[in-house]
Amino acid sequence: MKFRAILSKFLLQEDLNFLLTNRIPRRFLTRFMGWFSKLDNCVIRYLSISTWKFFSAVDLSDAAKTHFDSLHDAFIRSLKPGARTIALGPNILVSPCDGIIGAHGLIENTEVFQAKGFPYSLRDLLPNDSLSKEFASGSYVTIRITAGMYHRFHAPLDCHITKVTYISGDTWNVNPIALKRVEQLFCKNERAVIESSFIAPESQKQHRFLMVPVAAVLVASIRLHFIDVLLNLRYKGANVLNCDANYQKGEELGWFEHGSTIILICPPGFHLVDNITEGQPIRMGEPLMSVSG
Repeated sequence: MKFRAILSKFLLQEDLNFLLTNRIPRRFLTRFMGWFSKLDNCVIRYLSISTWKFFSAVDLSDAAKTHFDSLHDAFIRSLKPGARTIALGPNILVSPCDGIIGAHGLIENTEVFQAKGFPYSLRDLLPNDSLSKEFASGSYVTIRITAGMYHRFHAPLDCHITKVTYISGDTWNVNPIALKRVEQLFCKNERAVIESSFIAPESQKQHRFLMVPVAAVLVASIRLHFIDVLLNLRYKGANVLNCDANYQKGEELGWFEHGSTIILICPPGFHLVDNITEGQPIRMGEPLMSVSG
């Protein structure tokens, strides 16, 4: 009976969480949050940042500055120099962001998982079938960035970025509760597909890999340094944005304006490091994959 009571309470909390974060006018509230978070008013700034700290595990001690103009300014904070250590080794792919490891592993043909028992196909996540076939039987890893975490993301390898495809969509919450309830959630949400290539120094072989930042409720704005537009719910431009940008491992690529998810998709030859487990916190710059050949 005690177990049933605990289980019932847990399920009730999950239902309430899902209701409050998903059964709401998600797009309207996301746009409102984008406006509200930028208000530069001392009272609003104090109350909103204090509320954010109360409900989220926020650590601003490694931020580059101690005073913020707005809640938005605190969300997109940069780091003090040296706040993160980038793993050495030209064949080591590092985490592009701070986050929590989610579903990961081998891509079975083109099938991956958002949570146990909830598969989705790369064909539904990516902009075209040829791209999904290119990464069939490779490896993937999902990294969830919570609301209180550092929201900027960085190059996981020395890489050349050639194209960004922006795909409009919904703003479902991407927390574990929603991932266990909403099928193909990542394929429904706003997202960008960043196409990059990496040259292995020993073999000089070129490998392509993908980074897929996925937006979520209260966050549907992605800023990339290498394109001159803000990708958000109001963006009506071309879906495909060609670019020609080179980045060294650890260099900053852009940021989310709240918390969200990045999915890394790599071809055969990329292998997850041994100590990666679901639910594990990871920091930008820590080893995530190794590249052979």
